[in-house]
Amino acid sequence: MSVGTSRAPGVPDFVRTRADRDGPGDLGDLGLDPDELPDGLVVADETGHVICFNAAAVRITAVRAADALGAPLERALPLEDLEGRRWWQLTDPYGGLATRVGQPERNLLLPGGREVLVSARYVRTARTGPVRRVVVSIRDTEARRRTERSHAELIATVAHELRSPLTSVKGFTATLLAKWERFTDDQKKLMLETVDADANRVTRLIAELLDISRIDSGRLELRRQPVDIGAAVGRHIQAYVAAGQGADRFLLRIQQPLPDLWADPDKVDQVLSNLIENAVRHGEGTVTIDVAPSSSPRERGGAETAVTVSDEGPGIPEESMGRVFTRFWRGSKRGGTGLGLYIVKGIVEAHGGSITVGRAPGGGAQFRFTLPVGTPAYLL
Repeated sequence: MSVGTSRAPGVPDFVRTRADRDGPGDLGDLGLDPDELPDGLVVADETGHVICFNAAAVRITAVRAADALGAPLERALPLEDLEGRRWWQLTDPYGGLATRVGQPERNLLLPGGREVLVSARYVRTARTGPVRRVVVSIRDTEARRRTERSHAELIATVAHELRSPLTSVKGFTATLLAKWERFTDDQKKLMLETVDADANRVTRLIAELLDISRIDSGRLELRRQPVDIGAAVGRHIQAYVAAGQGADRFLLRIQQPLPDLWADPDKVDQVLSNLIENAVRHGEGTVTIDVAPSSSPRERGGAETAVTVSDEGPGIPEESMGRVFTRFWRGSKRGGTGLGLYIVKGIVEAHGGSITVGRAPGGGAQFRFTLPVGTPAYLL
């Protein structure tokens, strides 16, 4: 088979091989070079010889295109299943059932044991005619493995976080039911308060899981209405003071006038609650919250409201700042699920805003998020 500068015999018009660099080449009528595809593409002709081996296939398999083009498919792409069987001999695309149209995606192994996702399509001249070409798609499994690891970590974290409060709830309720008369009213009240607190903890975790599901699937619903964000911050501060924090622990600075902000008040409260709680729990010194108008660098003339939460604690190490908004990230002080900041980022971005983390002037952590302002179009 020729692999020179002219198109090899039997090469379909929609395929541009690496031997066809002189011509424009296209994929269908789209003018698309196979090397522009994100997945590996390998095409074999009716004789089983490779006529297309794109750049992604080279990257994934570590096989040179010059070695693959013109070679038999099973030699250019030596795949084995997870039981060590030769894949092309097992499936026999050219001599198998005449009604077979391809192979569904499955995990196969390259030489050296590297795992890839492979699917194949058998193109026939007629419905049950001979195979004219075999089109193979190859994908790296690393992204899928990362997703599977993330899901496994999520399940493990949820199981761990649920076990403790549910064990407590079960223990206290079983004790109260079995020995109700033996406890004083104060003891009963303490046990029920503990059960209530643990039930709230479980409810909060379930709410976080639902938020993650909606963020990951792009289904986070926002119910926009006018929000006085300065007043919202003030309510959070008052709640901490009422719970025993000193009023001098907080400094709220609002730069007036603020533009009208249309946002989901519950979601904004969730963002503020998480950021202020992090500053109180993990930071030190004064927690400073600045609320000010801002302008969007992404949209010329776009107005935004910016909220900055700073503390005077040790801050976040420089090498960790890139991971702050990922799942399960926790600071130096353990505790919590590590999902809060991931959810915060999802909520802010669902509003069309952005959030960043840096170092505060006092040396602590500084979180700054912006929300676009203005009346929704449907109300204009």
